[in-house]
Amino acid sequence: MTTKLSLATLDDIGNRASLPSYRRDEIRPGILHFGVGNFHRAHMAIYLHDLFNKGRDLDWGIIGAGVMPSDQRMRDTLKAQDFLTTVVEQDIDRSAATITGPMLDVITAPDFDRIIATLASPDIRIVSLTITEGGYFIDAATGKFDPTHPAIVADAQDPAHPKTVFGLIIAGLKARREAGIPAFTVMCCDNIPGNGEVTEATVCGLARLSDPEFADWIHHSVAFPNSMVDRITPATGQREIDITRDSYGIEDGWPVFCEGFKQWVLEDKFPLGRPALEDVGVTFVPDVAPYELMKLRILNGGHAAIAYPAALMDIHFVHESMENPLIRAFLAKLENEEIIPVVPPVPNTSLQDYYILIENRFSNPKIGDTIPRLAQDGSNRQPKFILPSTADRLAKGLDVQGLALVSALWCRYFEGTSDGGKTIAFNDPSAERLHTAALASRSDPMAFIGIADIFGSVGSDPRFQKRFAEAIDSLRSRGAAATLQSYIDGTLAS
Repeated sequence: MTTKLSLATLDDIGNRASLPSYRRDEIRPGILHFGVGNFHRAHMAIYLHDLFNKGRDLDWGIIGAGVMPSDQRMRDTLKAQDFLTTVVEQDIDRSAATITGPMLDVITAPDFDRIIATLASPDIRIVSLTITEGGYFIDAATGKFDPTHPAIVADAQDPAHPKTVFGLIIAGLKARREAGIPAFTVMCCDNIPGNGEVTEATVCGLARLSDPEFADWIHHSVAFPNSMVDRITPATGQREIDITRDSYGIEDGWPVFCEGFKQWVLEDKFPLGRPALEDVGVTFVPDVAPYELMKLRILNGGHAAIAYPAALMDIHFVHESMENPLIRAFLAKLENEEIIPVVPPVPNTSLQDYYILIENRFSNPKIGDTIPRLAQDGSNRQPKFILPSTADRLAKGLDVQGLALVSALWCRYFEGTSDGGKTIAFNDPSAERLHTAALASRSDPMAFIGIADIFGSVGSDPRFQKRFAEAIDSLRSRGAAATLQSYIDGTLAS
């Protein structure tokens, strides 16, 4: 027997999943969150759920918001189940389902006026974002705000009718200032170095295009705390829906699966207050940067490193890639010899122990994370997760053989077929030009690594060019498996 998830059916589900100890009518809104995806519902929403279960801070409920057409499907699905979510934590030795309920509503395009009105409400004291690494209108080569993006130009020309997350935030802040309501805090929860600073640069950069005085007011009046967030959360597909139904008897239109591990490190900059998240495991620190770099380079960099050899070897699941001795050994050598040595120290943390934790997390067979998820959006992820380590090593005069191999694997992936001859389905906003560049690199490697807005100065460094050329030649002539073996053995090139 299965039960459709809703507030009315919680009692029927109670023997199959952990239920909220709080009632929906006890919660009042305090946070508006842009980007109601799986990661948000497995991370920030879980921390709030745990806090509400303690009977604490029930005035920090979440109102979701989305500006993409695809967000409407999420809203419709969640509304049909009273904005409840089944979160299934899956570790190697345990699995458990939890029904979470901190979300009160989701507002989506084209109802932008309602989003602005909600942002202007004094109830909203925090505005948070998980809109993906590529959603901040940042030039990858310079790391600076890009004022020429068509969506930014459109919002700057008509700031009263914005369509981007940042235009809506600006409109909400302007309405608050006109009403004499203090500014909310803007809290980025995306995997970006200095994510609070990046968010501030985009908000202020857009505001400055139409109202420089207001941009200055935002800079002086709005807090943008930096944060580090971490929890492996795969996309939801029919597999996850079926497991939720068959294993727990719950019909959830969009359940969330995740690992048991989660981490959140956050700067304590919240002028209008915040929930007591330290009581449910959030770490508040004066400087997030060391934690952030550790996670972005070792975990996210590790994901970016294994995605493309696994795809070329026709491996679908992440844990299966870690079962492959070549990929596992490749990752270990890359991390320990090239990435970890250029990661700055982290307070009270062993970077080697952190890598062992990451290796175990990647190996979790229950979570069902996929190589296609890791391989997507490389044009935004490689410049944030891999190329900074490459640049640091080049600046120190250190070898970049393994990191150049990662870039070569990415190039070979974008040629469009695996070593087994299967067609690769790309999922990247720059897929067309990357595919063209990868094919052109067969005669001129610079056609790929010379893409300036992705590789920047790394692509023009002769040491990187040499290592890239060696790796891509091996990948094309011998395949990914043999190339990984040569790298592991130290025989890839002199």
